[in-house]
Amino acid sequence: MRPAWAAIDLAALQHNLEALQQLAKGARILAILKANAYGHGLTRIAQQLDGVDAIGVARLDEALALRNAGVVKPIVLLEGFFAAEQLPILAASGLQPVIHSEYQLLQLEQAKGLVNPLKVWLKVDTGMHRLGVEPEQAVGFYRRLQACPNVQSEPVLMSHFASADCPQTVQNEEQRQAFAAIQAQLQAPVSFSNSAALLAAVAEHDDWVRPGLALYGVSPFAEQTGAMLNLKPVMKLQASVISVRSIGAGAGVGYGAAWHASKSTRIAVLAIGYGDGYPRTAPDGTPVFINGRRYPIVGHVSMDMLAVEVGPDSDVEVGDTGQLWGPDLPVEEVARYVGTIAYELLCNVAHRVVLDYDSV
Repeated sequence: MRPAWAAIDLAALQHNLEALQQLAKGARILAILKANAYGHGLTRIAQQLDGVDAIGVARLDEALALRNAGVVKPIVLLEGFFAAEQLPILAASGLQPVIHSEYQLLQLEQAKGLVNPLKVWLKVDTGMHRLGVEPEQAVGFYRRLQACPNVQSEPVLMSHFASADCPQTVQNEEQRQAFAAIQAQLQAPVSFSNSAALLAAVAEHDDWVRPGLALYGVSPFAEQTGAMLNLKPVMKLQASVISVRSIGAGAGVGYGAAWHASKSTRIAVLAIGYGDGYPRTAPDGTPVFINGRRYPIVGHVSMDMLAVEVGPDSDVEVGDTGQLWGPDLPVEEVARYVGTIAYELLCNVAHRVVLDYDSV
């Protein structure tokens, strides 16, 4: 028996990459591995993704962890750098920051003694209103980057759809038009598509695409699973059944006895809880897959355990394995029960959950 672990299917990862490459139609792939590769293990996933052109992470510590592990592919810092003191580290490590503010541009222009000029990306806010320079500033910023001795070659021009997971929304067209107006003034390589935009063909043209969630076999669309999009789930989150007991009608289960049995039944306890990243907010009825059947969670999820009602006649025994999500129970479906999104469930998988990597 084991506490919580996640089987990581590297063959499924390769399948998803190849499917996304076909959709990309020759565009280069910036694989997004932020947040510990969406819970799948940053270093191991990076080492596996030989077929991508670059890796995207959010922060410097993630990028340095990859360099320390021997990953030599180009690495893009999606939030750029936070202070001028980081620039020498970026230059020495060959990291590519995204520039999204006047502050960053000034620090880059004023930097002295960098061992190498930096390859950079310029982010334009076409409607997300999170990071990025204003559209009317974009051409001027781009020209300044071209003229900066601390910048090498042509910066990549990028933006981010706010509503690519709703392909028909008017906002997507508004953002496309704003980006196209900038593209018309610059001969620059461009990147607009994340997973949702790539799968729904929202962008008109990309030199670079930026798949994240879809790499891991998960759909960014509310009413679809990855399997519906020819993707395969990479993670199978599992835990052992460590107890099976009978309880009588009216007996409460878990903290606060929040759930009571309506009749005599059996309760199985799995060695996984919110300390492993499984959401404490999972309501009664959230499914767990054991021995080919789904059973409902009952009572509050504890730090290290959760309970499911398996009924008086089930064959579930101590030592069996429960699947919290994976090929037999899509993480998208579990997210709907919990009232969240699959991104959050995957990214919240705790470091104490052992990751077992299947060979390709």
